[in-house]
Amino acid sequence: MTDTLFLTSAAVDGLATPAEYVDAVREGYRQRGDGAPARPRSKFLRADPEGMLTSYAAVLPETGAMGGYMYSAGFGAGDAWFMTPLFDAESGAPLALLDGASMNPFKTGAAGAVAVDELARADADTLAIIGSGAQARGQLRATATVRAFDEVRVYSPTPANREAFAADFDADLEADVHAVDSSTAAVTGADVVITATKASEPVFDGDDLEPGTHVTAMGQYSPDKRELDTTTIERATYVPDLRERATVDAGSFMQALEAGAITEDHVHAELGEIVAGNAPGRTSDDEITVFDSGGTGIETVAAAYMLYERASERGLGQTIEFAPASEALTGD
Repeated sequence: MTDTLFLTSAAVDGLATPAEYVDAVREGYRQRGDGAPARPRSKFLRADPEGMLTSYAAVLPETGAMGGYMYSAGFGAGDAWFMTPLFDAESGAPLALLDGASMNPFKTGAAGAVAVDELARADADTLAIIGSGAQARGQLRATATVRAFDEVRVYSPTPANREAFAADFDADLEADVHAVDSSTAAVTGADVVITATKASEPVFDGDDLEPGTHVTAMGQYSPDKRELDTTTIERATYVPDLRERATVDAGSFMQALEAGAITEDHVHAELGEIVAGNAPGRTSDDEITVFDSGGTGIETVAAAYMLYERASERGLGQTIEFAPASEALTGD
C-alpha cells in the first residue's frame, strides 16, 4: 500500500501567494519549453443532462511530478467539481489528490502573469480587465505581481459586478482601479488587456488596440467560441499555451484561420519556448502580442506540487491508501 495525501480545497487555500504561484508556473512552462510532455484538454459533452467532462495532463520531470485535472461541470447538480491527481514522476506512485477548486483562479492567473512578464512592454502601466468573475480576479492578482500598474480599468456587462470588482481591488492594490462603461473605454490606450469571460463572440474591437499592447485571452477554449476577433489575431504575434491547441480548441485562432486572415504559420511560439529562451518574445515596442490561454496540465501540476510540498511541511491534509496494481489487480 502507498500513503497518498488528500487535500481539501480549504486545506490548500492561502498556502501560497499569487507571486509564488507565478514562480512555480513559470518554472513549469520553462520545463515545457525544454520538452516536458503536455497535451490539450479533452472534452466530453452531454446534452441531457447538459454537462461537460474535461481532463488534461502534463509531466514535469525536473519538478518530479506529473498529473493534471479532471473535472465535471453542469449535469444534474448544476455545479463543477475539480479533482487533481498528482503522481511522482520517478516512481509513478500517487503523491496526492487535491480538490482543485480553490487553486484554479490562482494557477490560471499565474499562467497569464507569466505571459504578461514575457510579452508585455517593460514599462506597461495601464491594464484593462474585461470580466469580473473569479478568473478575472485571479488574473489581476497574479498579473499585479509582474508589472507595477498605475491604472486598472475593469469592464463587464453588469454594472454592479464591475463596480464591486473595482472597489475590492482599489482597496488592495496601489493602482487606481475603476470601472468603465464599455470595452472600448477599457481597451483604448491600455498597455495590457486581459479577457476572462464566458462570451461566445469577441469582447472588443481589434482596431481599438494601440501598437505595443499585450493581450491575454483566457476565457474560451471551444472552436465555435472566441473572445478575440479576427483583426486582433491578424495584427498580433500569436502565442498559445500549447501549439497543438491552436487548431484544436482555440476558437479565436481557428475562426481567423477559417476566414483566411492567417495561416497555421501565424503561431509564433508556445509560451514555454519563450520562457525557456528557445524562441523570442516581444521584439519591438510597437508589436501587438497575444497569449491565448486555454488551460493546461503544466500550470496545474506546477501549482499542485507546490501546494503538496507546503501542505506536507505543515502537516495538513489526510492520508489515504492506494494499493499498487501488483497487489490489487488479481482478478480474484
